[in-house]
Amino acid sequence: MEAKVRLRRMIRNDGTFPGKEVGETLAKKGDVGYVVGIGTYLQSYYIYAVHFLEKGYVVGCRRKELIPADETFIDDGDDEDMEEFVEEPSLQESQV
Repeated sequence: MEAKVRLRRMIRNDGTFPGKEVGETLAKKGDVGYVVGIGTYLQSYYIYAVHFLEKGYVVGCRRKELIPADETFIDDGDDEDMEEFVEEPSLQESQV
């Protein structure tokens, strides 16, 4: 694990992150972090625990919200909600 990843979209608190207001930005598009764990939500989505070292905390992200950090990042300005159903059981270091 501990794949280095980059956010494809801004992540805001949906009420599940303690100590932050609902709607407060937790991580910005383009931020880099490390996958430190994988869980599921409603048995339908994999949630990747991403540690953002500069922020100092771990945020849950969906797979479509992440790209490998070494992949070219293009900010398309599109932050639409990207839903994804479970497709595979684990994140391998070579893929995100």
